[in-house]
Amino acid sequence: MSFDPRTGAAWETPPDSTPDEVDDTVAAAVAAADDLAGATPDERAGWLEAIADTIKDHKGELADKADEEVALGLPRLTGECGRAADAIRFYASVVREGGWLDAAIDHGPPDLRRVNVPLGPVAVFGASNFPFGFGVLGHDTATALATGCPVIAKAHPAHPRLSAALAGLAVRALDEAGAPAGSFGLVSGFAAGQRLVGHPGIRAVAFTGSQRGGLALWRQAAERDEAIPVFAEMGTVNAAVVTPNGTDKFDENGFVGSFTLGMGQFCTKPGLLIAPEGVAERVAAALENNPPHGWLLTEQIAESFTGGVRELEKAGARPIARTPASGTGWQAQPAILAVTPAELRRNPVLLEELFGPVALVVEYASRAELDEVIAMLPGSLATAVHGDEGDPDLPGLVGKLSRRCGRVVVNGWPTGVAMGWAQQHGGPWPATTSPAHSSVGAAAPRRFLRPVTFQGVPDAALPPAVRNSNPWHLPRRVDGVLEQ
Repeated sequence: MSFDPRTGAAWETPPDSTPDEVDDTVAAAVAAADDLAGATPDERAGWLEAIADTIKDHKGELADKADEEVALGLPRLTGECGRAADAIRFYASVVREGGWLDAAIDHGPPDLRRVNVPLGPVAVFGASNFPFGFGVLGHDTATALATGCPVIAKAHPAHPRLSAALAGLAVRALDEAGAPAGSFGLVSGFAAGQRLVGHPGIRAVAFTGSQRGGLALWRQAAERDEAIPVFAEMGTVNAAVVTPNGTDKFDENGFVGSFTLGMGQFCTKPGLLIAPEGVAERVAAALENNPPHGWLLTEQIAESFTGGVRELEKAGARPIARTPASGTGWQAQPAILAVTPAELRRNPVLLEELFGPVALVVEYASRAELDEVIAMLPGSLATAVHGDEGDPDLPGLVGKLSRRCGRVVVNGWPTGVAMGWAQQHGGPWPATTSPAHSSVGAAAPRRFLRPVTFQGVPDAALPPAVRNSNPWHLPRRVDGVLEQ
């Protein structure tokens, strides 16, 4: 069953996959793997474009179905659906560019040819909070298909009806575009997900969600007879820092808008504000003057949010603003709490991520206290710094924060993740299980590849990207010189 967050009403959902159905879906992916790996970049790009087109063609009905299950509102979901299609089309352009192959040739002797090859079938576990961008046809699925890896996605329990609808559209689009049967499949249910990760035909796992869920998959994959990589984007508390010189210009309304966006259910939410004394009251007033309204995605998230705020208070955080919840369903009371650097040091629980519309403000009285708090920060996806352009504290803070996150934002908020060639959506442990990789942007496909060097191999036996004739016409480095 799935549920309407606004009312708690239940929806009938597709049945869970049986063990035999999981095995059959994996077998089809394994059978398709060689054909996908051998497909030209233009062919792969065409498959992605076919998926993007069908998503856009059905944007309205998909947004309606999503709203019934996640209650994020039609404007937000219609926009997200369109952006997801644009992202898939972007990955098609990345495939055609070819740099992800890292093709290199040294004529030697010995003759060496190095190129990235696909890992094989990938299991994708999407997120509840972005049913399109990080759902069964989100960034993970698109980038795995881009590299020539078949995908088996698990339907998300927060939006299983939407997951099934998206999967049906994708299978039809891929078939009509000429992709091998088995290129994409869907399974449903917790047990099916476990069986998928343990199946010997699966060669990698991509996950977006909670730290608990990501680490469970990571451990299961590591304990297989043949361990496989898990690329888990789990998120932790993301910090925003206000410098002493930036206090007067600090936009408290912007902060409130960022940490309550989507009812605080973004992995990039700035949940920790580190600021000079006096900023907490400004932020509290901003929240009270513009209280957000909305629903949490699931009953479990709503219960965890309520219990999590209570745990923060037990650990020493004091509430300074809380707006009332209204209406029915899984609503939450957005809140701001304050804590001292000393309390933060004594209670590590205060640095744990809490999904939902809550933020913790840590007020510092000196540069030493600011440095102390930054030294305690866990690895995160993104951080923000607010200060004057010529602020003498800015370079040092940017450098320190960059060692603890995957993206540093100056005088802005980390909540949005732009698509592009320079994007990094990842971060040090425990934000992800693989900090060298990104789950968004042109670098994202590289997760599902591994390099192989071919030494003294006849030209006809080489992968196309490193043959002498360069039949795919892609960039590569030949004897140290970039060949376009």
